[in-house]
Amino acid sequence: MSTVETAETIVLVGHGMVGQRFLEELADRGVTERARVVVLCEEPRPAYDRVNLTSYFSGTTPEELSMVEDGFMERHGIELRLGDPAVAIDREARTVTARSGLTVGYDTLVLATGSYPFVPPVPGKDATGCFVYRTIEDLQDIEAYAKAGAGTGIVVGGGLLGLEAAGALKGLGIETHIVEFNPRLMAIQVDEGGGAALQRTVEEMGLLVHTGVAGQEITVGEDGAVRGMRLSDESEIATDLVIFSAGVRPRDQLAREACFEVGERGGVVIDERCRTVSDPAVYAIGECARAVDGMVYGLVAPGYEMAATAADTIAEREGTGFTSADTSTKLKLLGVDVASFGDAHGRSEDCLDVVYSDSRAGVYKKLVIAKDGTLLGGVLVGDAEQYGLLRPLTGSVPPASPEQLVLPAGLAPPTAIGPGALPDSAVICNCHNVSKGEIRAAVTEHSCGNVPEVKKCTKAGTGCGSCVKVLTQLVNEELEASGVAVDKGLCKCFAHTRQELYEIVLALRITSYQALLDHHGREEARGGEGCEICKPAVASIIASLAPAIGADGYVLDGEQAALQDTNDHFLANMQKNGSYSIVPRVPGGEITPEKLIVIGEVARDFGLYTKITGGQRIDLFGARVDQLPAIWARLVAAGFESGHAYGKALRTVKSCVGSTWCRYGVQDSVRMAIDLELRYRGLRSPHKLKSAVSGCARECAEAQGKDFGVIATANGWNLYVCGNGGATPRHADLLAQDLSDAELVRLIDRFLMFYIRTADRLERTSVWLERLEGGLDHLKDVVVHDSLGICEELEALMAAHVANYRDEWAETINDPEKLRRFVSFVNAPEAPDPTVQFVPERDQVKPDLTILAGPEIPVRTLEGSSR
Repeated sequence: MSTVETAETIVLVGHGMVGQRFLEELADRGVTERARVVVLCEEPRPAYDRVNLTSYFSGTTPEELSMVEDGFMERHGIELRLGDPAVAIDREARTVTARSGLTVGYDTLVLATGSYPFVPPVPGKDATGCFVYRTIEDLQDIEAYAKAGAGTGIVVGGGLLGLEAAGALKGLGIETHIVEFNPRLMAIQVDEGGGAALQRTVEEMGLLVHTGVAGQEITVGEDGAVRGMRLSDESEIATDLVIFSAGVRPRDQLAREACFEVGERGGVVIDERCRTVSDPAVYAIGECARAVDGMVYGLVAPGYEMAATAADTIAEREGTGFTSADTSTKLKLLGVDVASFGDAHGRSEDCLDVVYSDSRAGVYKKLVIAKDGTLLGGVLVGDAEQYGLLRPLTGSVPPASPEQLVLPAGLAPPTAIGPGALPDSAVICNCHNVSKGEIRAAVTEHSCGNVPEVKKCTKAGTGCGSCVKVLTQLVNEELEASGVAVDKGLCKCFAHTRQELYEIVLALRITSYQALLDHHGREEARGGEGCEICKPAVASIIASLAPAIGADGYVLDGEQAALQDTNDHFLANMQKNGSYSIVPRVPGGEITPEKLIVIGEVARDFGLYTKITGGQRIDLFGARVDQLPAIWARLVAAGFESGHAYGKALRTVKSCVGSTWCRYGVQDSVRMAIDLELRYRGLRSPHKLKSAVSGCARECAEAQGKDFGVIATANGWNLYVCGNGGATPRHADLLAQDLSDAELVRLIDRFLMFYIRTADRLERTSVWLERLEGGLDHLKDVVVHDSLGICEELEALMAAHVANYRDEWAETINDPEKLRRFVSFVNAPEAPDPTVQFVPERDQVKPDLTILAGPEIPVRTLEGSSR
């Protein structure tokens, strides 16, 4: 940054996603080299990804959500003041005053104050237990309140954030109601048909939806806490918690107080250069601004465009200006794809609709077409695979008929449509306004040789991520057209993909990683030691194929041991404090009193913290490495075995109580869950596998959020596949219905072995299906109809696994040689080392190591691992 005293001062008020983008645009234009930049931020942390805010409930940390690259502020000399928002603007003096009392003079002022949640004026809205859903602190407060004993929650608002909030509550184990004033969910984005499909799917997940009604009053108990809500139709819902997510309003109060012109419904009025019409020295960008078309844009992509326009103007670049924006969106809500683009509601004169609807699968697709065939817009619910191609084609006549574009892959005839059919002017990345031509130029003119390099060069694919699939296809096509071989190899050691390595190992019966590397690795890698990418991947392949290729399936035998990561290496999960957790298998969640007593005794005797997991098992935390075999021995003697919580393998098959106890149950879900878990236990796969069996359509086991899930019907079982309840939730798809026990097991055998055979390393079933050419229809053809003629082989591979299963804990404790690895220190094999004390803290064992160095030397503590 320039040290000249007369340097221009730019003050940014607000540091959200759009504010951070503005700073990056300034830096890209060299403005930060000549100007002092001061940022006044209300929140206690720098800008974070508010689009993916809900992933906090799936374990994403606030640090992982950060939008600010390490060292960015320091490199560009930007003064960031956290927790110190602007409270007053003096336009005449050109100063901004912060809450701390700091007054900063400015040459240029940029308002990026965003929006605030709208809370309807409902009596009782300020009661304890009422929240909004906007910041990380909001989510932390909701989480703490829910875990303190809330059993039922209501979300007021059925839009994007409302559905995300509802999903978060459901994930916290709370019965969740959604109250939406409009007659359908996501009324802005989808039409009536799309709303109906979305509501059916949401309700199948166990969420309770109330549309066409509003909250009339919140009833409050004597303690001041929420007790219920009365709706406008006079019905009442008992609840412990209310989240208001009924839309947002421009946060323009600071500008109003400084006498800036604002729109009738809010928003600081700006011109096409994003300058406020009241003062050319002041800009407004993002959700606090009202554009020249009279719109306040609540999406991040228009905010980014405004940020670039403002930066262009400040840098005295011509730029294109900002007059309006594309409001197309592609979202994944509760695991359901929802997308809309162009004239989604068909308001254009004389337009026509082409609709495909499958209520059983929860799929609804509508394209809006002009009489001359021009694509005007569309709505996609449940299957938004074509969004990346359809949105750029809006305003043109597609190279395929509308009917072909909405039909599922298995029903539609072959078409010529693909990324290559798009014109160079087509915008591929809506977040950063990157065209197909710019992506091609990144390869041909800027020598980008892969997708990450193109992302860095153009910023395409670094926003919401919905364009990454099309971006990857375009980059690979352009590289191949330029005569560049696209390297699809697993890593620097192997030019083969994981699937190709699987086929090589199976066909040639290779049982050694080193043999595979020496004969099929890249020339420069042969004879070497491999890398951290391919070693665990190959270890998993050999383990999953062990019976078929004549290998020893025990993961710690010989060479296999050296290939494992820390968790597999010790058959337990390493925790952040260096201790380990042990998870015994509890098939189907069914357990006897005697076994419960043993777990309690083990936890007591070894000082372990116990936790019932979401998969109906009991996790024991805080064990040292040297304690693991002794703990296993106690558990194995009581009839337990490894739950494989440490491995990329089957974790659990969760179940409800089924027809044995529940008055709604139509099948014995517990028996089926136990049978499936015992059949597939120990099955090594590209990623962890989770399953569930529900005894009726009420879906208490949450089977549709699992890698394979089973739901009972009056006629048998419905099989759902490729669901995922993780950081990117995905609703499972129906593969087959009304199956007998034998048919169900046969299809699961085929499905799992086909996944293990064709998935990439560390690829969840949900991601695998989305990548699989032909998607669900192709999967059905292969697994159900045996279109490739491989089902007999898949079944045989699974049969071999079942016949050769051995418990890894029992194998270990019965082999003195294997036990030698379980010591805290290699130079102190006698456990426990008498010079080491494990210090209890907060009623738990904290594995910090206190070195007893003698009476004259102060004691010191080594923080970290017990190894």
